[in-house]
Amino acid sequence: MPLEGTCEGQMACSTCHVIVAQDWFGKLPEASDDEEDMLDLAADVQPTSRLSCQILLTEEMDGLEVRIPSDSHDMQGY
Repeated sequence: MPLEGTCEGQMACSTCHVIVAQDWFGKLPEASDDEEDMLDLAADVQPTSRLSCQILLTEEMDGLEVRIPSDSHDMQGY
């Protein structure tokens, strides 16, 4: 996916912000306070918003559906 991920998973930005499909959101661990703070800086935040760098992909997450917010801009040029 064309996500910038500027901080490379260090939770120092919100460029990997995604909106998780409602039926998947409840299957994820709760966001930490630090993640919630970073989401406060993201554009187009929704109730099911998460930082994708904080979602641990496991076999149970196979099929996870997310979308990239419409206000997202990938500076890598995708």
